[in-house]
Amino acid sequence: MENTQDGLRAHLMQTNDDFRRLAEQHSHYHQQLEALEAKGHLTAQDEVEEHKLKKLKLHLKDQMNEIMNRYKAQQVA
Repeated sequence: MENTQDGLRAHLMQTNDDFRRLAEQHSHYHQQLEALEAKGHLTAQDEVEEHKLKKLKLHLKDQMNEIMNRYKAQQVA
């Protein structure tokens, strides 16, 4: 199942501009989170930023999953 998911992601990265844009933004947020976590000690402002980035990243993942589900449904129909 995982290979199928990875293959679908790779296909959509090549063929779907919206999916690619969402994935790139997701990756950007991930890098920002890693940079925050590398600090070791987070200030209150850092913690707020971390929480915000996690929510944004999750929202993008939900949108990417929706595109994947629509694509799979179209292939079945």
